[in-house]
Amino acid sequence: QVQLVESGGGLVQAGGSLRLSCTASSLTFTYDMGWFRQAPGKEREFLAGIRWNGDSTVYGDSVKGRCTISKDNAKNTVYLQMNSLEPEDTGVYSCAGYNRFRSTYVRRNPVDFQYWGQGTQVTVSS
Repeated sequence: QVQLVESGGGLVQAGGSLRLSCTASSLTFTYDMGWFRQAPGKEREFLAGIRWNGDSTVYGDSVKGRCTISKDNAKNTVYLQMNSLEPEDTGVYSCAGYNRFRSTYVRRNPVDFQYWGQGTQVTVSS
């Protein structure tokens, strides 16, 4: 079972950027990976996903054009670069993964993800 640890969260001003990292305890080329956000009082929201080999990415509507997901299998790490941050981007950001053989495309529904990190807080001030 893979363990995921996020880092890179923090406090940033509106218009700023952050890069979140998610380091896995085992080989990330085994898994499709995704990033999710949960804001207070709201449901968990899909932000971005990437296929195990990096050849396919998908984005949620709220971050499309502002975020880029990438992965470095040599480092067992997945990244989420976020630009033009807005106060509405505040929340707990979590990475998640599932075994790549469970799907032929990148999933968006949280229920499809087997493994989850603890999350990292991102706060965007106005």
